[in-house]
Amino acid sequence: MKRFSKWQVSLLFGLIFTVLMSFFSFYSSVAQIRQKVLRLHVLANSDSEEDQALKLKVRDRILVCGEGLFEQAVNVAAAEETARKNLPLFQAAAEDEIARNGYAYSVRIEVAPVWFETRSYDDFTLPAGEYEAIRVLIGEANGKNWWCVMFPAVCVPAASEKGSLSQTLSGDELEVVENQPKYRFRFKAVEVIEDIKKKLGKR
Repeated sequence: MKRFSKWQVSLLFGLIFTVLMSFFSFYSSVAQIRQKVLRLHVLANSDSEEDQALKLKVRDRILVCGEGLFEQAVNVAAAEETARKNLPLFQAAAEDEIARNGYAYSVRIEVAPVWFETRSYDDFTLPAGEYEAIRVLIGEANGKNWWCVMFPAVCVPAASEKGSLSQTLSGDELEVVENQPKYRFRFKAVEVIEDIKKKLGKR
């Protein structure tokens, strides 16, 4: 059996240490990202074509309601407070849209922590984990969901540079969300770790 020299062993441990430190730095950036954005999470009543179409109409009404609401928010805590104060506005808009389309579904809207898998939207990717979100549950809420970012105002109508992620995230954090192919395996590792944490937390 071949024996490794001391310098080969040292080199191996050095490489392992470098890889681990790099991942820990990535994981730290991921943790910060989750604390800087407020997401929107809309769940349809079911996966039927009609319910999925209604989900998108309710989504559009919520986004219109959210336009301009978070312009004065300086951080995600302020955005969450603004969202909570405007829950009646979101609720009324969602109920009106559901009724206008001929449905009698109930709808519940709240600001709450939601666990997300790694998700990509246009030109950015958000890592897996628990985020605060404006959560819109239509009817039984058993259908496929739709998500985006309400703060910064990435997905509201007429979102501008002021609402871009670059105004909220640091350079390292922006590097993570804008370069998913480069970090594909790290995103997957984070998702596995966060999934384990979620399952352990439910016990």
